[in-house]
Amino acid sequence: MPKAFPKEFRQDVIRVYRDSDASMAQVAKDFGISASCLKRWLTIDERSSSVSSGSSRRGDESEALREATKRIKLLEQENEVLRRAAAYLSQADLPGK
Repeated sequence: MPKAFPKEFRQDVIRVYRDSDASMAQVAKDFGISASCLKRWLTIDERSSSVSSGSSRRGDESEALREATKRIKLLEQENEVLRRAAAYLSQADLPGK
């Protein structure tokens, strides 16, 4: 069974690979791991970062959706008040009453 590397070590290796122009094989060799191990770490990191950013994005979208829904309800209520006022005023201005 392969030895487990600390999370901080994996994050450092990933950061060095992404910040440098070196190849995956070279970075892996410099840190004493295999290229396939580094590739697996990168895949796991991409998945976890996309999931976390996706959930926060969905939270922002749901908050915006709630605000928009509130605004729509308020506008519909205002529209109904104006419609009733217009109907009342048009009835009051009729000649013969």
